[in-house]
Parts: sequence; structure tokens; C-alpha cells
Amino acid sequence: MEHLSETLDIQTIRVPAGTIALRDDRIGRRWSVDLPHFLIGRYPVTQAQYAAVTGQWPSSYVAAQCPVVNVSWIDAAQFCNMLSKAAGLLDCYEFHGDGTGASLVPESNGYRLPTEAEWEYACRAGTNGPRYGKLGDIAWYRENSGGHTHEVGQKQANDWGLFDTLGNVWEWCADLYDPEVYGSYRVFRGGGWADAERGCLATNRRRSHPTFAIDDLGFRVARSLDARDG
Repeated sequence: MEHLSETLDIQTIRVPAGTIALRDDRIGRRWSVDLPHFLIGRYPVTQAQYAAVTGQWPSSYVAAQCPVVNVSWIDAAQFCNMLSKAAGLLDCYEFHGDGTGASLVPESNGYRLPTEAEWEYACRAGTNGPRYGKLGDIAWYRENSGGHTHEVGQKQANDWGLFDTLGNVWEWCADLYDPEVYGSYRVFRGGGWADAERGCLATNRRRSHPTFAIDDLGFRVARSLDARDG
């Protein structure tokens, strides 16, 4: 796997530092997060990329450039560690013995899942509305998907060059949803191919158990940058 990360073509975007205001009307919570600059995947991880790293093809769809689905949060975090090793970077995750979670390794420079603050900040790309464009132009959702995923990068990118942040597949994020109420359940964002228009919003938060795998849920990778990276 020494040169695997180069052949995979995992493209990332450098996102500028900034502040994002978050909300969840379901639980009546609002908060803001200051973010340093970071890297995030230009596209969701594809089935071909996932198979190249893990040797597994969990999706029922055969198109290699569609986003990988039917992967749990644990699966996604394990992929990140395997990709980090292939790139000569440090693992980001140390997995819990009970198989339901993982802790972030301090000072790691490897690949990881984006936090939901990073995800929404990158999705919005400096915009303030519920979406960064007309939904039919930027996303695959119930009205135009034909009931399945589509190859990444076929719709319009946002202003920072990210594709498919809304629609196509929901995306796992690093965060616990509400640990006092839901325990180990993790956040996912963005809406998917089966969702109505109201489901594909930059602000929408959903949750699932970290071991559950769903046919419209995938992920994209992120990486932290330190002060020496500017």
C-alpha cells in the first residue's frame, strides 16, 4: 500500500479559517465554532477508492465512481486510518474495545472524518442560505435521482470547489449527536438521493448508531493542518 494514496486520487480542498454558527431546532440548540484552516475531500469517497483501500465493496451499486454507501461510522474511521498509513501519515483514530466508537489521537496528521462544524462550513462555502445554489443544479435528490446514487462530481460545485455536499449521499461526521440522550450515536449531514427537497439543507442534522450501515449514507475525508502550513 506504499503508493496507494497517490493512485487513489483523493483530492482535497484547503478551507480557510473562520467561524460557523450551528443550530438544531429539534433539540433547541444553537452554538458557534471557531475553525482553523483544514483540508476536506473535494468529493465523497467513491466505491472504487474504498475498495482499493479496504478490499471490500459494500455498496449494491456497481458504478465505481459513485459514492460508497452501506458503510458504518466505524467502517469510515477505519478507512481513514488505512488511508493515513498508505500516505505515510499518523493514524487519527484509536478504537474503543467495545466496537462502538473511537477517540481522536492528539497531534495526528492523518485522515479523519470532518467535524460537523467543518462539514457545514465547507458546505456553505461562505454563503448564508439553506443551500449554496438551486437544488436541482447542485444535488441528486428524490426528484431527480431515479432512486439511486450517481457518480460524484456531476452536479455544480460550491464556491470553494466541493461537490455533492448536498444530496447523493448523507455523510458521516466525527461528532457524537447528543451523548447525554443518544450515547454513542454519531452525526451525519447533507441529505441523500432518497430525500425530498426539505431534507437537503446545509443545517440538517441526523444521527445513527456508529455500527449501522445505510444505503444512502457515505462519507468524505478531512485532515488537520498546523500553523506551519499557513
